[in-house]
Amino acid sequence: MDNYVQLIERIAAAAKLTPDDIERKVEAKRAKLSGLVSKEGAAQIVAAELGINFEKERMNIAELVQGMKRAHIIGKVIQIYPVRSYNKNGREGKVANLLVADSTSNIRLVLWDSNHIGLIESGTIHEGDVLDISNGMMRNGELHLSSFADIKHSSEKLDEVVTKRVFQSAQLKDAKAGQRLRTRAFVVQAFEPRYFEVCSECGKKVVEGACLVHGKVQPSKRALLTLVLDDGSESMRAVLFIEQLKSLGLNEEEIFIPEKFSAKKETFVGEELFFSGNLRSNALYNTTELVVEHIEKVQPEALIQELQGRQ
Repeated sequence: MDNYVQLIERIAAAAKLTPDDIERKVEAKRAKLSGLVSKEGAAQIVAAELGINFEKERMNIAELVQGMKRAHIIGKVIQIYPVRSYNKNGREGKVANLLVADSTSNIRLVLWDSNHIGLIESGTIHEGDVLDISNGMMRNGELHLSSFADIKHSSEKLDEVVTKRVFQSAQLKDAKAGQRLRTRAFVVQAFEPRYFEVCSECGKKVVEGACLVHGKVQPSKRALLTLVLDDGSESMRAVLFIEQLKSLGLNEEEIFIPEKFSAKKETFVGEELFFSGNLRSNALYNTTELVVEHIEKVQPEALIQELQGRQ
């Protein structure tokens, strides 16, 4: 069950109406606004008009949807990523990411405030801790915490949580930014990889052998590949980093030597595969693209069983 369906059911229960009643109100609201808002956005407007306010209400992670503000969840930390420094458009700072889960799903938290990031750097927050998070904002399928958000330890016990990354199966024509998507699609085009170097200490981009944080370093080589996928409903750009390139069957030489890559790409262009990842908006191209996290081979026997199960 996807996040939108769970949100509709929560609104219906709070309003003492049926999910079908709420769906009709959502579609009427979208029609009134000429389709300029998403289903999730229209559902939040309908909820507000019905006097239902989610801003102070605790939500399950599976109920969070794109654009939700002041979200409140309780989740167990299942992974902490290294704190990274950035320098973008003349602004310098740090960003921290961690994965939290409850019994319904899991989500990436993105921390921008120095006080919150300090909790990671000082070891105050560990994997396995249960956190009470409030005033978070949903953006591109992640829960972002600014200085207005609050993050603290909770005494609540969360024993059974969803640790496996959760993806929603959908066609590309129905995909939208913020969704965690799993789709079966053909690789119809592969562009030449883009190569860059990162600091082996912090992962920050290295320019002329120097990291802005650690100075002169021995950099690590990285590669980024853009594919075009087509599932029969629509085409979409997909972005793969070095770990996913290896899932396509490429070794180090075939990734970093252009001539060998050109020869190897013929083996996967035209292949049908399962792609799972996060959908994000690309402002440069004004499109939605898939940042791939997992690639799986299509197993005909499994597909047959799945189709038989739907009959």
